[in-house]
Amino acid sequence: MAEHKRVLTRRRKVLRAAACAFAALVVLGAGAAGYAYYKLNGNIKSVDINARLGDARPPGATDGSFNILVLGSDSRNGRNGDLAGGDTGDTARSDTAMVVHVNQDHSRAEVVSIPRDTLVNRPDCTDAAGRTVPGAKRAMYNSAFETGGAACAVKTTEQLTGLRMDHYVQIDFAGFARVVDALGGATVTTTVAIHDKDSGLDLAPGEHHLDGQQALAFVRTRHGVGDGSDLGRIELQKQMVRSLLQQAGGLGLFSNPVKLWSIGDTMTSSVTTDSALGSVNALVGLVQELKGIGPDQLGMVTLPVVTAPSDPNRVVEQQPQADQLWAALKADQPLPQSVVSAQPENPAQAAPTAPTGPATGAAKAPARR
Repeated sequence: MAEHKRVLTRRRKVLRAAACAFAALVVLGAGAAGYAYYKLNGNIKSVDINARLGDARPPGATDGSFNILVLGSDSRNGRNGDLAGGDTGDTARSDTAMVVHVNQDHSRAEVVSIPRDTLVNRPDCTDAAGRTVPGAKRAMYNSAFETGGAACAVKTTEQLTGLRMDHYVQIDFAGFARVVDALGGATVTTTVAIHDKDSGLDLAPGEHHLDGQQALAFVRTRHGVGDGSDLGRIELQKQMVRSLLQQAGGLGLFSNPVKLWSIGDTMTSSVTTDSALGSVNALVGLVQELKGIGPDQLGMVTLPVVTAPSDPNRVVEQQPQADQLWAALKADQPLPQSVVSAQPENPAQAAPTAPTGPATGAAKAPARR
């Protein structure tokens, strides 16, 4: 009997110890989750676009479709200057601009790249300090971000497209390189050699797995391949987007918490968003809405443009194709065949061609690549 009591006492002690250990693990796990949430939330930088633009905007869609303006900033501040070279002043322009239209059931996205050298009528804007920035006729599209920040870039894009930009995402050079490295690099194929003396990118024809710095050089090279036009560079950017989507889809993130944390930490510290996306919950919600979209569910085109009559180094919208493109997105319809069939060639996946001069839309922005 006494022995039986001793066994029960030992068993109770073991169970009590196990219960305490389990409780400790739960508390530690909750603490870790709380820390992770706090850390990731604190990483995110956001801009209140709605407060700066007010109500004078295109109406949002009511069918479940939505639009995101994605900008790549060419800021040279901090590590950006080391990665990109060139002018290291405090100004920044939108080096890359993509309007992403997600369809009604979130099963497909259409992406329209806007050449940075497109001449547009830039509207009056209010900058981050609350100052009025006068509008300008025939201004370069990327000057909107430089003169009035994110809100002006959104306002200019909405005026150009007639579409409501429901969300805004911005990333700079260093952020892009970090994201590529966090994903494990990106694989690209080129049928021609790419030699860019400015960035140091040197690729022979074939398949290459690029790290973040090499991927940045790939999406920014102009003179290293093709005719040196910005339109050619946009084609390289499209190729990179598809590669990164393919890479991200094969990582199995939800079965690898360490990798998921690493990518989450990198992503949230690398982007600036509109205030509606300025939290972990909002970003996770957006990812959930887009999780079914891979390279095969992505349409990518460049805004149809022609050489500007006023400047051989600038471009303007080509009509009626440009209006047809924006109308299709507004109606949540597929990309017009008139636009798809006339897209520029990817200079990395085509036979070398002789330079054709400014008529290709090549714009030589001074002091920046």
